[in-house]
Amino acid sequence: MVSIESALPMLAAGGIGAPTLPDLGWFTNSIFVAIVVTVAILLFTRMATKRMELIPGGKQNFVEFLIEFLYGQVEGIVGKHVAPRAFPLLATIFIFVLVSNWFGLIPGVGTIGFGEKTAALSVDSSFKDADGNYTFVPLLRPSTADLNMTLALAVVFMCVWLYLSISELGLWGTIVHIFGPKGGVQGALKWGLMIVFFVVGIIEVVSIMFRPMSLSLRLLGNIYAGETLLHTMGGLGEALGFPGWLAKISSVIFPLPFYFMEILVGALQATVFSLLCAVYIKLSTTHEGEEHH
Repeated sequence: MVSIESALPMLAAGGIGAPTLPDLGWFTNSIFVAIVVTVAILLFTRMATKRMELIPGGKQNFVEFLIEFLYGQVEGIVGKHVAPRAFPLLATIFIFVLVSNWFGLIPGVGTIGFGEKTAALSVDSSFKDADGNYTFVPLLRPSTADLNMTLALAVVFMCVWLYLSISELGLWGTIVHIFGPKGGVQGALKWGLMIVFFVVGIIEVVSIMFRPMSLSLRLLGNIYAGETLLHTMGGLGEALGFPGWLAKISSVIFPLPFYFMEILVGALQATVFSLLCAVYIKLSTTHEGEEHH
């Protein structure tokens, strides 16, 4: 039997790396889940909007409410001028991250897979033998508990952010926005503070360079921690040496209270990720004159 000290820290469904599915090369289980989530969102949206009606049904009403609500939130942050161009990305990020986070709460994620389960469980819930080879690979794992996915989302956003910033202010305007004087400073004071604003601009550039990592690690850390907690509580009865029947019952009862918490965490992290993206767009596309209205 595996001791509790060695078993509990290793029970998790995510991590920085992801094992590939058998005989599929680079195709990992987190990529598979990302495809499943994407297809599910597209199919549901297609079913809800295939036949638009003046008196909408349940699915159409839900989709329209969600889009109108999200657009209102985006418009309130980035402004009416930028909202039409920023909304598609921000809404997509929110919906995809939210569904991906909640997908990880479905029973079987991280526990159904290929191979044989042994005592040596790694941090991505894949079992390994003494030589470090996988003996069990989960078929499903939350895509947002994989750094490859969260970092890709952040990098794609930063590319769109750069495009929106330059298209709104121009290349020179973006440079001035970062390094130029702020607050409408004029005259001799403007030139006297130029070095200060230049240093602040350098700090801002460094901050911008770290945004993809901070966005991705914040999302990864929270979802990974939640998956670790659920898998830990699910295997607690077996780790404590409960009889087989009692261990099975405890694997359902122990994690149950934390499922409700993870539902809230999943929604919160999707909101935080998309909200920060919206704020970054707002900060980089605001004209000097708009800051004082």
